[in-house]
Amino acid sequence: MIVGLFHFIWKVIWNSTLILVCAGLVFIGFKANQQMLVTGAPEGMTYVEFMKDRIDAAKTVEPSRCGWGMMLSLATLGPIYSVVYTVVAINPDSTLAKMTAYDPDIPKGVEGAKWYDVPGIWWGVVERLSWTMLGKPATVGCQFRAVR
Repeated sequence: MIVGLFHFIWKVIWNSTLILVCAGLVFIGFKANQQMLVTGAPEGMTYVEFMKDRIDAAKTVEPSRCGWGMMLSLATLGPIYSVVYTVVAINPDSTLAKMTAYDPDIPKGVEGAKWYDVPGIWWGVVERLSWTMLGKPATVGCQFRAVR
């Protein structure tokens, strides 16, 4: 009886996790193929096209480790920063918000957002962070070519 209950609870947790992961991947796949809403992005460019362009640009940056270092930095730090910035934007009076330095990539005007708005806010942060790290023209550091 107890073993059956634990098995049932484990199945519910496992299936819920699987559904959430699949739903997240579908959401990311859908949003990545929509037009980017970042200021400065070429009209009609999707996130997938942007990343393809930036990977191509990373191949031409000298020294080459600089371009790939920026890509690796986005891949490792982007998920952490996007979650932190989303939480800070939604809860601006929280302890985390007080410890977080100002960044123009933190969304404004989303305080107390409903749970169903959070994925869209998060995706906006992902786009802005990606654009800031790889798309904006830079005078120092890695100087990627302009987005095509």
